[in-house]
Amino acid sequence: MMTVPSTGTEVRLAARPEGWPTAADFSVVRADLPAVRTGQVLVRNLVMSVDPYMRGRMNVTRSYVPPFAVGKVLDGGAVGEVVVSKSPRLAVGDLVLHGLGWREYAVVGAAGAVRIDPALAPPTAYLGVLGMPGHAAYAGLLKTAEFRPGDTVFVSGAAGAVGSLVGQIARLRGAERVIGSAGSAEKVAYLTGELGFDAAFDYKAGPVLEQLAQAAPAGIDVYFDNVGGDHLDAALALARLGARFALCGSMSQINAEDGPTGPRNLIQAIAKGITLRGFLVSGHAGLQDEFTARMAGWLADGRISYRETVVSGLENAPTAFIDMLRGANIGKMLVRIAE
Repeated sequence: MMTVPSTGTEVRLAARPEGWPTAADFSVVRADLPAVRTGQVLVRNLVMSVDPYMRGRMNVTRSYVPPFAVGKVLDGGAVGEVVVSKSPRLAVGDLVLHGLGWREYAVVGAAGAVRIDPALAPPTAYLGVLGMPGHAAYAGLLKTAEFRPGDTVFVSGAAGAVGSLVGQIARLRGAERVIGSAGSAEKVAYLTGELGFDAAFDYKAGPVLEQLAQAAPAGIDVYFDNVGGDHLDAALALARLGARFALCGSMSQINAEDGPTGPRNLIQAIAKGITLRGFLVSGHAGLQDEFTARMAGWLADGRISYRETVVSGLENAPTAFIDMLRGANIGKMLVRIAE
């Protein structure tokens, strides 16, 4: 029987980053664990997620979620094992998905922890392909961008956790052509090889507009935007009449010290009747069951492929986060905290 710990390691925000985060913006400390009260469980975290949205929470800005507090532990998606339970909803030994990552142990309200089935997929998949990134790809493409069979789809950040799934879902649902951009020749080969994209290009190898024009000479119907900047400008220039854009992220500008820059040719949206729509996964909670069932089926049939980039050690979570922002990962970036 496991001895119940009284302290645990956690990662705190030491300072608000100015531009790109650095290791000095984080601190790794030992802290006392709060008491487990009625209706709560103590979870030993096994693996946690680092995601682009976390960078925005390090700034003091009005958004859909409060900013991280300096000097306090960070949070985010994690999967762990229940080691103490004071709730009839969960038992010791259950594996659960919850929102208190960046720490070794978490005291979680049982209502905020979702039991997962390791027989359906590995626990890490619930932070990626079967988790928030997969849900974002599914909802963003099919609902926000109103995908239609026969569409030509362009995905930026296509080798990441979300983009890699967007392209595959589009292909499975009958896209005419699927095009992706990524930041290296290795990632381009991954997109066109393992994932079955029709075309892909390295945005560092030349102007995005020129490369996209070569990959989509007849234009695009759907743009799934994970990066903003010159990719959004190029997509506006090459959009067909009535194109639909799903705005999921703006990685190219997330660390800009001078503030983000807007598209230079937004007039194209008027001339072509383009719909540009931002979305949050939380706005599509009603799709959760449909998404999970469909994605689980695709995985079981071998029709969806995914990769994970895993960094070991909670103390290395800040490095994993910074590396993810710089595009060092293929697929989902994860931090393994314990076996």
